[in-house]
Amino acid sequence: QVQLVESGGGLVQAGGSLRLSCTASGRTISMNAMGWFRQAPGKEREFVSTISSTGGSTAYADSVKGRFTISRDNAKNTVYLQMSSLKPEDTAVYYCTAKLGGRGSTQRREYDYWGQGTQVTVSS
Repeated sequence: QVQLVESGGGLVQAGGSLRLSCTASGRTISMNAMGWFRQAPGKEREFVSTISSTGGSTAYADSVKGRFTISRDNAKNTVYLQMSSLKPEDTAVYYCTAKLGGRGSTQRREYDYWGQGTQVTVSS
């Protein structure tokens, strides 16, 4: 079992930056692809970004491409999401997730472990 804990959320003004962290416990995630999803009030949970187990491959939703950067430090069992040029529409609960296997995915159903989420609020 893998437990995932997100941190780093908060309130920020439009144009600002935040860095989310996701730290895993229970076992190493070095063999797992990781992802970030988000869910805004009244909306379905949507894909944000994914990274392969080695960190060599990443993917982003079009809505965040060029503004967000996903990275990982397997020695620290941690994945990050650097968010810049934040917009009010980025407001959501952000979830960290891990999947079995090293290849990243944009599909929610392919992920096996989920954190509890961290709130990100961007004011205009």
